[in-house]
Amino acid sequence: MMNLVKGEFMNIKVKNRILFMLYSVIIGAVTGLIIWGFLKIMNIGIEFLWHTLPNMVEIPFYTIIVCTLGGVIIGIWKRINGDYPEDLNEIIKKVKKDGRYSYNNIGKLSVSAILPLIFGGSVGPEAGLTGIISGLCTWVGDKFKYIFKEMKELTQVGISATLSTIFNSPMFGFVAPIESEEETNIPRTSKIILYFLAMFGAFGTFVLLNHIFGGSMGMASFKDLRLSAKEWLWLIPLNLVGIIAGIFYFLSEKLVIKLSNPIKNDILIKCIISGLLLGTAGTILPYTMFSGEHQMTEVMEKWQSMGIIVLIVTAFVKIFITNVCINMGFKGGHFFPCIFSGISLGYALAILTELNPVFCVVVITTSLMSFIMNKPLATVLLLMIIFPTSAIPVMLIAATIGSVARTFD
Repeated sequence: MMNLVKGEFMNIKVKNRILFMLYSVIIGAVTGLIIWGFLKIMNIGIEFLWHTLPNMVEIPFYTIIVCTLGGVIIGIWKRINGDYPEDLNEIIKKVKKDGRYSYNNIGKLSVSAILPLIFGGSVGPEAGLTGIISGLCTWVGDKFKYIFKEMKELTQVGISATLSTIFNSPMFGFVAPIESEEETNIPRTSKIILYFLAMFGAFGTFVLLNHIFGGSMGMASFKDLRLSAKEWLWLIPLNLVGIIAGIFYFLSEKLVIKLSNPIKNDILIKCIISGLLLGTAGTILPYTMFSGEHQMTEVMEKWQSMGIIVLIVTAFVKIFITNVCINMGFKGGHFFPCIFSGISLGYALAILTELNPVFCVVVITTSLMSFIMNKPLATVLLLMIIFPTSAIPVMLIAATIGSVARTFD
């Protein structure tokens, strides 16, 4: 009798495990659908506001007017509904600590996340989308927590599925949430399976919808990297350039926070000033606007004609404007804009040193991102979406140097 009861218990446990794995795939599929829909709406808005409308009417200082108007709209919206979205790292920390993320304001969060992107903000979509998916996963977990005790893990799984889909890198989606400055805790095998099932569902759905209805992130893709002894001699100096850019990122962040401190409680004024600065920078240096993933391909084609000065100034102004946007109302992620800045700086150094341009871009971008993220492994996995596998040894060295340099900052 005991064996029979034990056998039935084991069967129920196995069935629950299989059912929960199915839930993970479904959660992933829903995540992919939401990401695709979000990016589709974003691209439609950008296309209309920045391509269709300017071709229909000629308005002087169009970029400044639209960005400032965007600041007014975003400021009014946030004054009424709250200052969303939160920073990506803050979202991950909350989910790690509490096992959940608030889903009471998902609708407001969605609008708050998409408006800065449509109005040309130099931010990425990852922060807003991660908040949306985390809230939805928490809601699902609350509804089914009496069936599966593991439902609280769905929120962390949802974060991985979101990051893996946005950045087209399943391993980055897995590593980024668990790699921290203090330690890296590898989940147990059963949870790893759930992570990859969710990521498979999300990425598969996203690719399928892109194939059927069109659309993509439009990321750049660099060709194979071949090195000579000359390039290796420049490895450390180029790393230093990336680290300097990383230091500038944090210094400009502190500067923006300090300068905006007198108006820190007036979100409307902050957003208007942010829009005005964004529009002014965008009028002079167009590549300082938007997240940068689409502009990467354009810079790959035009970098030789742009010149050293324009490339360097664009890189540093974009870093500054990204901090203006994030800290003054046009909230979003910093990954794509900073990757773009690294690429721009890399091409500038390639002109200056006459080195292999891909080598310069790889080293500077990797050291910059590793310095900012302080997650060397996640940095390499993130940048594999644009850099060739032949660049991995160089990326590992640059990421390590960038992360070590951060400890002395």
